[in-house]
Amino acid sequence: MIRNVRNALTRRSVLMGGVVMAMGMASLSPASAQDAASRIVIGTTADVVNFNPLVGNSRSDTWVTNLMYPRLMQMTDKGSKDPYVATEWGYSEDGLTAWMDIRGDMTWNDGTPFTADDIVFTITAVTTEKIGVTAGLIPSFVSATAVSPTRVEFTLSRPDSTFLTNIGFWMPIVPKHAFPEVGQVAAFANDKDWVSAGPFILTEVNAGQNYLLTAVDNYPLVEAGKATVDEVEFRVFPDVNAQALALRAGDLDLIANSLPAPIARTLQGQPGITIAQAPSLGWSHVLYNMTDEVLSKLEVRQALAHAVDYEAIRTIAMQGLATSTNSSAVSPVLSYWADPEAKEYAFDPELSKKILTDAGYTDANGDGFFDGIEFSLLYEQSAADIANWAQIMKDGAAKAGIKINLTGLERNTYLARGREKDFDIYAGNWAVMEEPAAYLGLAYRTGGFINYASISDPDLEKLIDEAQAATTPEAVKVPVQAAAKLISEKVYDNVLYYQTFQFAYNSDKWEGFVIQPSDLLSLVNPLSLASVKPKN
Repeated sequence: MIRNVRNALTRRSVLMGGVVMAMGMASLSPASAQDAASRIVIGTTADVVNFNPLVGNSRSDTWVTNLMYPRLMQMTDKGSKDPYVATEWGYSEDGLTAWMDIRGDMTWNDGTPFTADDIVFTITAVTTEKIGVTAGLIPSFVSATAVSPTRVEFTLSRPDSTFLTNIGFWMPIVPKHAFPEVGQVAAFANDKDWVSAGPFILTEVNAGQNYLLTAVDNYPLVEAGKATVDEVEFRVFPDVNAQALALRAGDLDLIANSLPAPIARTLQGQPGITIAQAPSLGWSHVLYNMTDEVLSKLEVRQALAHAVDYEAIRTIAMQGLATSTNSSAVSPVLSYWADPEAKEYAFDPELSKKILTDAGYTDANGDGFFDGIEFSLLYEQSAADIANWAQIMKDGAAKAGIKINLTGLERNTYLARGREKDFDIYAGNWAVMEEPAAYLGLAYRTGGFINYASISDPDLEKLIDEAQAATTPEAVKVPVQAAAKLISEKVYDNVLYYQTFQFAYNSDKWEGFVIQPSDLLSLVNPLSLASVKPKN
């Protein structure tokens, strides 16, 4: 067998490398010194919807359950994966067998050893019941076998060099002995009697208010062998503005949500408050519902693409903390994969008008808007950045004779509408899109887990299949770039920018946090919260 600790794609591409950065943090809580030294209070803007880590999909779900259910690999700032629970991994010569070795010193908090059996149980449940994003990332999976307590082997239906890193990062491992048998895992609420192999365990839930986690006795993934902070509290706020006020008032230690640029500017330079930055491995975009009779027409989507003032969005709404993706679903951050010839759609309202006129649309009412071209744009109202650029998008579309109505919703309702594909235009972002051959299938294949736009294009799927079956970076790059080009040309997804995320914390009383890329990992990843300690 081939022995390696990266798959061939990651090892040979420029995605490789990157070192997470240690940062100091502080608690602003006005409580006693003893309390400040034992509890870190983190602000979020949404409740936990699902405590089952295999099912949960929101940031709050992930932030809380990540502290209890470990992933096998760690993400670097360039999108590659480092050892974590898994120590080594690789593929057989024919690519039809994958293997993974894991640490032998981990236990669940009830004393049960963490073994390869837990991995076999988790991946079997995920694939059998088609649970979450991971199921869509590993279509090549056939079966898994624990050949020893610390080694698992996977049988694949075809070579798939993204398989191990996909399960390594995207699949949290759950305890076989504490979850129901396969066939019932997806329906398991997991809302009490938690069993953890992460640095913390959930001990108190007050929906709409807070979630309290307590450090477990054994977490060998940090130098001290357990978290150096006793408790982590996630406190729910209505929006980021309220979090910023609480941070300045001393009622909050850290804002988990990435900060809109205007709020970051108001906090910058405040006594005891520091702004940290984390790179993005995802991007912000708008999706067009392909089941809509009007939006299913290419000319309409092209007109919409030319009606977006991209530069205004990046300079005004994002205040310069955003960079063009060249209208590509493969971000320039992923420099090995990105197509250097990709170009952004030009903001040209007159061209939009010409495209619609040539397609037979008219303004019979004389109100400046094309008849039958009116859409609702769905966005999360607590995401201030998106709320700002949604208005810019509406204004640009109006110049092109396209009427857009803005619909801002609270986060969980917004997420549900997206999953149910109940929208015309969907404004949002993907937090981590780091393996093009894998995420293209998730987002753009017919029935893909996050194919909210209901895209179905046989030519696109052929390219995705070719990319996922290839076994060398060179062979993958060609169909990946071709797929991204087709997505752009057909305007299946209008990718607007990738950004630099900003997070606020107090730098007087805490230190030792580890920052990781994206707004999903940021400063509240398990390694970070297990490493934080009072600043002397």
